[in-house]
Amino acid sequence: MFWKAVYVICLRDIRRFFREKSQVIGSIARPALWLAIMGTGFNTVFSSSGSDNYAQFLFPGIIGMTVLFTSVFSAVSVIWDRQFGFLREMLVAPVSRTSIAVGKTLSGCFQSLIQGSIIMVLSFIVDVHLSPLIIVQVLAIILLASFALTSMGLLIASRMPSFEGFNLIMNFLVMPMFLMSGAFFPISGLPAWMKSIVTINPLSYGVDALRGVILGFHEHALTTDILFMAGFAIIMTAVAVTAFNKAE
Repeated sequence: MFWKAVYVICLRDIRRFFREKSQVIGSIARPALWLAIMGTGFNTVFSSSGSDNYAQFLFPGIIGMTVLFTSVFSAVSVIWDRQFGFLREMLVAPVSRTSIAVGKTLSGCFQSLIQGSIIMVLSFIVDVHLSPLIIVQVLAIILLASFALTSMGLLIASRMPSFEGFNLIMNFLVMPMFLMSGAFFPISGLPAWMKSIVTINPLSYGVDALRGVILGFHEHALTTDILFMAGFAIIMTAVAVTAFNKAE
């Protein structure tokens, strides 16, 4: 019963994602514009990344950006279901609240995997070659990072009664996480105060792992990146499930 509930909830959210054509189109157009405009615009002035050009350096960061926004904002479905009364129906159903939380988290992971795969298809724009092994490694990193970030979004959404409150907190959390993740710039040589923020940002480890796998250079060892994201995912999942179980 537990995994059946997880499957139904996850499948429902994924189907709703594909029904929203504007969201699917936006998931392709936004990263493509970032790569085309930012990559080309800064390519002439960026020379310290260790990559042949800035667009290639930016490519893993764009994947990280897509995972961040998709994972966190997938939790909006909790508020949506609460507003329309569907969440109440799920909570009174003969299934555990934990299965509902896990289903919501996995749906965010699958959405991130789908959008991350779409971004990888755009690798030809920046002349990045992705071998089958690299693709598998990138998908594994996306899955791990999205699980942690979706849990974080679920934690916040479970305590938010409205879309306005969720969006306000997300704008003060998601954008700083993205900007301070090393997606736009290498973190080596940063001022101490800024580097300390980047060091505690979970997304920076995801971006670093993606950049190491795709381009072959990174700030931390891949093992460090994986262990940090795994630890953050375990903590966020436990806290999010607890918060969801206590939510009214």
